[in-house]
Amino acid sequence: MARRILVVGAGKSTSYLLDYFLEHAAEEDLLITIADKNPQAIPMEVQKHPRAEVTALDIADEVARRSRVEQADIVVSMLPPSLHLEVAKDCLHYGKNLVTASYISEGMRQLDAAVREKGLVFMNEIGLDPGIDHMSAMQLIDRIKASGGRMLLFESFTGGLLSPESDTNLWNYKFTWNPRNVVVAGQGGAAKFIQEGTYKYIPYHKLFRRTEFLEIEGYGTFEVYANRDSLSYREAYGLQDTLTLYRGTMRRVGFSRAWNIFVQLGMTDDTYRIENSKGMSYRDFTNLFLPYSPTDSVELKLRHYLKIDQDDVLWGKLLEINLFDPKSKLKTENGTPAQLLQEILEESWRLGPEDRDMIVMYHKFGYEKDGEKHQLDSNMVVLGESARHTAMSKTVGLPVAIGTLLILNGKVRTPGVQIPIRREIYEPCLKTLESYGIGFREYEVPYLGYNPDSVGN
Repeated sequence: MARRILVVGAGKSTSYLLDYFLEHAAEEDLLITIADKNPQAIPMEVQKHPRAEVTALDIADEVARRSRVEQADIVVSMLPPSLHLEVAKDCLHYGKNLVTASYISEGMRQLDAAVREKGLVFMNEIGLDPGIDHMSAMQLIDRIKASGGRMLLFESFTGGLLSPESDTNLWNYKFTWNPRNVVVAGQGGAAKFIQEGTYKYIPYHKLFRRTEFLEIEGYGTFEVYANRDSLSYREAYGLQDTLTLYRGTMRRVGFSRAWNIFVQLGMTDDTYRIENSKGMSYRDFTNLFLPYSPTDSVELKLRHYLKIDQDDVLWGKLLEINLFDPKSKLKTENGTPAQLLQEILEESWRLGPEDRDMIVMYHKFGYEKDGEKHQLDSNMVVLGESARHTAMSKTVGLPVAIGTLLILNGKVRTPGVQIPIRREIYEPCLKTLESYGIGFREYEVPYLGYNPDSVGN
């Protein structure tokens, strides 16, 4: 009897995930059930595959949801993070292993003891970031420690960007994953990390003006802004004594300075709603955040307010997204500033049918061995194939799929709510990813430690 994999949610990040399962379905004797609220959006070649079963599922329908979980041998949840928990509780009830690409929520963490007691594997954070970052980092950290090295520094950066030939706008950016996550990035508290043994905090209103710069051979220069909490993995990675631990998000140089305009205006705020936003012009929306003037135009008020010269490249970026257009109208009813900004940006930053995206990941490892300090840098660049088969969906979906089969085949047995930091999961997963063109280039560089000259103002 075929083994059933239930995939709940079939959004943008699932194209390679589903392809991988269906490629291996015959040899592994799999039946893939794909349950989604909008099954008609699933590509026809998937719907017609003899080893695929596509079904409509409203995740709020408890009876239907639990029935699907009960029939499965393992469950993959590709739902938005806030919806994983109910599926997880169903998996616990019916004794099913679970795989997600999302950060472990507090609710998920509280299931750990019960999951261990039942001998189940609830593997989370096995996508790109989090996911490939964990596995590739732990592989090298374990190797350095096994050779007698003592970790001094670990920095890790990831960016979902554009392939050079599709990098066609002044922002050097288009949405390659959930736009909302981009718009609200960095909110919810100060970014915190440790550098040369000193704790550092960057408040949200300063986050996008504190950037570090990186060079990747063949792809040029990138900038990095700090993630909200770089210290949460200190214990998981075994880096309690490491002097520097810093994780960040990569963009092309100049993006953060321009994004800071939205932060300073208050357009990224998601805590209140703007009445009667539906039908409001982009120009009127922008004017909401500017001082009143009976004579000055919206453009002039913004330039004066933020001290932007007319020949500044920042001004060109604002014009490019039609921020002052009186004819473009908002469609969201009573939206938050962040929701309305997202709507505006989606009009300009949507991937075109011929666009290709690019994933970049960069690690720095500093360590001491035999009394000498060393630095090992490692980077990965993955290019997308099309607007559907993106580098983002490849680097998120393939680790999920590979990890799912490893668990289903009994090669990953450690029970509990966990992330992929053990050798039993990261070694085979990274090896398989390499066969799909997802691999890292490593090189030794002089140990620099904390370099203040590389940090922006």
